[in-house]
Amino acid sequence: MPSRPKKPAAKAKAPRRSKAPMLPSERIAYSPITERPPLKLPNNARMAVWVVVNVEEWDPTQPMPRTVLTPPAGGSPMPDIPNWAWHEYGNRVGFWRFVELFDEFAIPGVIAINGSALAGYPQIVEAAVARNWEFMGHGFTQRNMQKVPDERADIRKVRETILKATGKPPRGWLGPGLTETCQTPDLLVEAGYDYVADWVLDDQPVWLKTRTKPILNLPYTQECNDVAMMLIQHHKASEYSERALDQFEQIYADSAGSARIMALSMHPYIMGVPHRVKYLRRIFEAIRSKPDVLFWTGAQIADWYREAGPKAP
Repeated sequence: MPSRPKKPAAKAKAPRRSKAPMLPSERIAYSPITERPPLKLPNNARMAVWVVVNVEEWDPTQPMPRTVLTPPAGGSPMPDIPNWAWHEYGNRVGFWRFVELFDEFAIPGVIAINGSALAGYPQIVEAAVARNWEFMGHGFTQRNMQKVPDERADIRKVRETILKATGKPPRGWLGPGLTETCQTPDLLVEAGYDYVADWVLDDQPVWLKTRTKPILNLPYTQECNDVAMMLIQHHKASEYSERALDQFEQIYADSAGSARIMALSMHPYIMGVPHRVKYLRRIFEAIRSKPDVLFWTGAQIADWYREAGPKAP
């Protein structure tokens, strides 16, 4: 009896491979600001300014994220009392100078806060909530996001902690030191954030591609950032107001035909110290004198752009 022909062996299914993380250049296409349709702000305003206060909690059992003093014999002592106390002064004293100034000039604050700081500094949270300041995620602890063991869990934990403490989930994210991994924008969208501010590359909001839906990036600042000026470039205190007002003057001129966004970034332990805070006042006085400039939160900027700007690709 003739043997039956053997059926061809079924091909083994190839293992499903996850899509490779996108490079920065794959998330956003080049777009000259001069070739875009004009953007219009409400009430004939020319530009909007958002002011971001970074509130951090430094873990005294770890090396400090930044230092103002080095130990006499070098090394990284733990606990690092002088440098931990330097940052702690900002939360105990400097932040409250900010509150007084923001109240005086009716500025809506945006607070980029470590998730751990919400429990560590409850009075800061209460003061910001009472004034309807916006809360942004800023990592659960103050560390490079590339050194976080589980970035997805960190991002979600920050969101849950802010929601529990304030009653509202954060919409925006600012990485500690603007640090990201190759998948940060993807994880932010999947966790429920709808804007990020790490990509300092434009004076208007821009859309970033992710593996699901796009996320909006708001203009932030490295140049008008007190960390850069005071701690890295070692300028005198007045540089903060001089540079901010020079930047404001140029962006205001640029905004004649199409709206622009400007950010100011500050930390309570830097601009909130006694010899610097008066320069922050000078900035607020000058900008508040312009009737066609808005002080907005990140959420307000994002909502406006979603209506007035190009739709997400």
